[in-house]
Amino acid sequence: MHDLTSADDLLRAAFPKLDDSQIAVLERAGTRRQCSGGEFLFRTGDVDLSLYVILAGEVEVFGLHDCEETSVVVSGPRDFVGDVSMLVGGAAVINARCQGAVELIEVRHRELRRVLAEVTFVSEPIVRAFLARRARLEAGVHGFIGLQVLGAADSHAAFHLHDFLTKNHIPHRFTDADGEEGLALARRLALTHNQLPAVVIDDGATVLARPTLLELARVAGTRKPLPRRDPAAAASDRSVDLAIVGSGPAGLAAAVYAASEGLCTLVLERFAPGGQAGSSSLIENFVGFPTGVSGADLTNRAYLQANRFDARFYTPAQVTSLRWQGPTLPTILELDDGESLEARCVLIATGAHYRRLDAVNRERFDGSGVYYAATQMEAAFCEGATVIICGGGNSAGQAAMYLSSKAAKVLLVIRAADLRRSMSSYLSRRVETKENIEILADTEVRRMDGGTHLRAVELENVRTGERRRVETPAVFCLIGAQPRTDWLPPEIVRDAKGFVLTGREVFDSPHWIGAARQPCSRETSLPGIFAAGDVRSGSVKRVAAAVGDGATAVECVHEVLGTYL
Repeated sequence: MHDLTSADDLLRAAFPKLDDSQIAVLERAGTRRQCSGGEFLFRTGDVDLSLYVILAGEVEVFGLHDCEETSVVVSGPRDFVGDVSMLVGGAAVINARCQGAVELIEVRHRELRRVLAEVTFVSEPIVRAFLARRARLEAGVHGFIGLQVLGAADSHAAFHLHDFLTKNHIPHRFTDADGEEGLALARRLALTHNQLPAVVIDDGATVLARPTLLELARVAGTRKPLPRRDPAAAASDRSVDLAIVGSGPAGLAAAVYAASEGLCTLVLERFAPGGQAGSSSLIENFVGFPTGVSGADLTNRAYLQANRFDARFYTPAQVTSLRWQGPTLPTILELDDGESLEARCVLIATGAHYRRLDAVNRERFDGSGVYYAATQMEAAFCEGATVIICGGGNSAGQAAMYLSSKAAKVLLVIRAADLRRSMSSYLSRRVETKENIEILADTEVRRMDGGTHLRAVELENVRTGERRRVETPAVFCLIGAQPRTDWLPPEIVRDAKGFVLTGREVFDSPHWIGAARQPCSRETSLPGIFAAGDVRSGSVKRVAAAVGDGATAVECVHEVLGTYL
């Protein structure tokens, strides 16, 4: 897929005309239908969507806002109707209705995935169009809004819903419940303050009052029934070849390689595909992107690529336990909602998360002043303000450079005396020479204050003992990494810091002593259980390294299952 560099490029990519050979392939995979005027092909919130190739007639795609239709495009012969939702199995974010009699080809979603995986000259324009169309919707083309999150601007619960939709690339708008538009919307839908935050779908056709993340995910289509290996099998058959826990760069790479090589692959993700890398404002040292690429864009493309090869994603899904039954029996994964599944192999790719600041009142402001990513969403709170970034690594440096274009001033707080100890030289030079970035060495955050939202912090120079109070609406915590391994059984051996040991490091573990084979390079102390990416002990904490780790892990899975191609 090529980069789309302008609005014109985006428009051309979004609406390509299919040629005879492409239509022929899709017709073999689908069925012809005749539709009458006014008939809906799909409505906002519908799931298990089909792709529609128009042979004759026209179809209008539109959204709703304030009880009025907002036309996005009218498609005619040789056009196809659909977007990313049809590839990833999500819910429709828009409506499609026939204008008069229409003849079309309907391609069901399972057949569409098969075609996109096998026929390149068909998949290339369709996937490019899916990307471009979703980008246009997220940009609000023709006044399109999508879902609406209605809540107070300083509400942690509202921010959490907004964050989930943003990181799962679901078009939506955050509407301040205390603003003029928010008050009018609440009155129209008869929503009281106690029912907020609320998610408004299809201009009020469906309203979720104070939804849980799981309730929102079900409506958005990111959380569906666990897939079965064989759709015709009994409902209790939930066995997969490979279950990947976590979808950062390592998990996404593993999903792409495993699914493309014929393994039945399921990815279990606790919040949104991309992991910590997906929150990076700019990754400049990933091969093939000379001007850099945002973490969200890079990981979203990998997510779509994995879906194209029929990897299944289940989000949000918190794995609470792993029960290993033996080297020849499937491993059982238990989820926080009581669901369970069996997997012949499991890849632990849960990565690591930034440590929390040890500051007075910090927990009060998580999500309402304290953030663990610096994306466009968080940057909206920083316009013209002084903001604080805690951390001396590359993620903190990229965040400082990104936020310096939004905020009046950025204070980069580091515990070390020298920034260059932990940050790449190219990046530290930029940070040091940026006029509105001030580096505070030997400094820590001691206290946070405010009402419902952060208003000020107290800093201390640990060398001199001097304290300083700074008025700020946002602190970005990008310090140190802790592995997400607390859910693993004790039989999976970890190092002193909690990272998972693999390969040579587990030769003398009880389950490998006397075994007929030695553990693969990414295999843990339990046969058939693998680890990749930041969660693995000794791994290089870089995106490219995590991608390679995920690919290597899949090679190990093939060796264990005897499915190597």
